[in-house]
Amino acid sequence: MLGVSTVFWRLVWLAVLGVQVYALVDAAVRPAAAYVAADRWTKPAWVTILAVLVIGQAVSFFSFFGLAALIATIVYFVDVRPALQRLG
Repeated sequence: MLGVSTVFWRLVWLAVLGVQVYALVDAAVRPAAAYVAADRWTKPAWVTILAVLVIGQAVSFFSFFGLAALIATIVYFVDVRPALQRLG
């Protein structure tokens, strides 16, 4: 039987993983030229970073990959995505 805290952390893990997968898909569908025009890392770089870290996150939430994936996702949503959206 799972305890309340175990269920809570699994739900948190699923929510974070869902947001990270959304960031990966969002990064993948944006045009490559927009990354260059926004003066950000290239599309293949962002997609690779997010994909590798999401896979690592899926393996273990409390690990280096979990923390790195969370940071990369935050950077994508706070810095990269708004710059890409301004360009259309």
